[in-house]
Amino acid sequence: MEIDLIFKIAAIGIIVSILNQILVRAEKGEYATLTTLMGIIIVLLMLVPEIRELFEKVKELIRF
Repeated sequence: MEIDLIFKIAAIGIIVSILNQILVRAEKGEYATLTTLMGIIIVLLMLVPEIRELFEKVKELIRF
Protein backbone atom coordinates (compact mmCIF):
# COMPACT_ATOMS: atom_id res chain seq x y z
CA MET A 1 0.00 0.00 0.00
CA GLU A 2 1.33 3.39 -0.91
CA ILE A 3 1.84 6.06 1.70
CA ASP A 4 -0.14 8.52 -0.43
CA LEU A 5 -3.27 6.43 0.02
CA ILE A 6 -2.86 6.50 3.79
CA PHE A 7 -2.48 10.29 3.74
CA LYS A 8 -5.56 10.66 1.52
CA ILE A 9 -7.63 8.51 3.88
CA ALA A 10 -6.40 10.51 6.88
CA ALA A 11 -7.23 13.79 5.14
CA ILE A 12 -10.73 12.59 4.33
CA GLY A 13 -11.17 11.52 7.94
CA ILE A 14 -10.09 14.93 9.24
CA ILE A 15 -12.35 16.79 6.81
CA VAL A 16 -15.34 14.58 7.61
CA SER A 17 -14.84 14.95 11.35
CA ILE A 18 -14.63 18.75 11.08
CA LEU A 19 -17.76 18.88 8.92
CA ASN A 20 -19.49 16.53 11.33
CA GLN A 21 -18.74 18.77 14.32
CA ILE A 22 -19.87 21.89 12.46
CA LEU A 23 -23.14 20.27 11.42
CA VAL A 24 -23.83 18.84 14.88
CA ARG A 25 -23.33 22.25 16.49
CA ALA A 26 -25.64 23.80 13.89
CA GLU A 27 -28.24 21.20 14.95
CA LYS A 28 -28.17 19.47 11.57
CA GLY A 29 -27.64 15.95 12.88
CA GLU A 30 -29.11 14.21 9.85
CA TYR A 31 -26.67 16.02 7.54
CA ALA A 32 -23.82 15.14 9.87
CA THR A 33 -24.77 11.48 9.62
CA LEU A 34 -24.95 11.69 5.83
CA THR A 35 -21.55 13.40 5.72
CA THR A 36 -20.02 10.62 7.80
CA LEU A 37 -21.63 7.98 5.61
CA MET A 38 -20.36 9.64 2.44
CA GLY A 39 -16.85 9.78 3.92
CA ILE A 40 -16.96 6.06 4.61
CA ILE A 41 -18.21 5.33 1.09
CA ILE A 42 -15.47 7.45 -0.49
CA VAL A 43 -12.76 5.69 1.52
CA LEU A 44 -14.18 2.26 0.65
CA LEU A 45 -14.21 3.18 -3.05
CA MET A 46 -10.57 4.20 -2.74
CA LEU A 47 -9.72 0.85 -1.15
CA VAL A 48 -11.50 -1.39 -3.69
CA PRO A 49 -8.57 -1.47 -6.17
CA GLU A 50 -6.13 -2.25 -3.35
CA ILE A 51 -8.31 -5.10 -2.11
CA ARG A 52 -8.64 -6.44 -5.66
CA GLU A 53 -4.85 -6.38 -6.02
CA LEU A 54 -4.47 -8.22 -2.71
CA PHE A 55 -6.85 -10.98 -3.83
CA GLU A 56 -4.97 -11.34 -7.12
CA LYS A 57 -1.66 -11.73 -5.28
CA VAL A 58 -3.16 -14.30 -2.92
CA LYS A 59 -4.59 -16.19 -5.90
CA GLU A 60 -1.16 -16.22 -7.57
CA LEU A 61 0.47 -17.40 -4.37
CA ILE A 62 -1.93 -20.30 -4.02
CA ARG A 63 -1.53 -21.36 -7.66
CA PHE A 64 2.28 -21.16 -7.62
